[in-house]
Amino acid sequence: MRLNQFISIHSKYSRREADRLILEGAVKINHNIATQHSHVPDIAIKNPHKAIKEFKVFINGKALLYNKKKGYTAIVYHKPKGEIVSKKDSHGRKLIYDSLNAKYAHFMPVGRLDFASEGLLILSDSKEVVNKMMHSNMDRIYIIKIDTHVTQKMINAMTNGLELKNAKAGGHNLSNIKEMKFMPMEFEIIKNSNISKLKICLREGKNRELRRFFAHFNANVLDLRRVSYGFVSLNALPVGKTRFFTRQEYNELKNFMNNEDKKHTYK
Repeated sequence: MRLNQFISIHSKYSRREADRLILEGAVKINHNIATQHSHVPDIAIKNPHKAIKEFKVFINGKALLYNKKKGYTAIVYHKPKGEIVSKKDSHGRKLIYDSLNAKYAHFMPVGRLDFASEGLLILSDSKEVVNKMMHSNMDRIYIIKIDTHVTQKMINAMTNGLELKNAKAGGHNLSNIKEMKFMPMEFEIIKNSNISKLKICLREGKNRELRRFFAHFNANVLDLRRVSYGFVSLNALPVGKTRFFTRQEYNELKNFMNNEDKKHTYK
């Protein structure tokens, strides 16, 4: 495991902040200054109680504690349109943390939903939970509406995948992403007319992936709502409201954390 990832899991710092600290020489391993290419020995991952005696990470002279087992909390938030999934926004737009209860200010989101999208957003106070869920191949299921018929070309691309050299259409105008590869999608056409409705399953969280995909076919996404993420479903949770994970969801999460490659099937 790379050192920046290890630090992000066991501290308040993000990977980007960890990279900055490493570059500044603020991070040491057993009192030796770390580099950006530093990795964490397997012992610190497999047996942290033993590792703490042989392997120590210091940030600004303070030892990073990673031998203690901690519990975690996870919540579901029905994000409304018009909120940014971020701690800050240079354009002054409303943040999810403006709506969330202050006791969730330190919770981190599992992935993102863009400003114009709504639906299920998972947040947790555990960086390990967030990291593993975000980088898993769990099914992300969306209900979307587009402003045109679903064409055979769209169906072929959803079935077989698509690779675009120019994928800027549908993305944010400040995005630096130019190319994008779309894997085959599982989908259901709920309604096919001038305003069409689809249910789509993705297993990655690429930047505005569905908006970019349909923009390639000159179709605009009018509504996008995420209704489930792996074993967690939005169900009847009202827009703007939160709930804790159910006991069943916590059991599923525990199983997932013990076996992060567990397959969650499309429904």
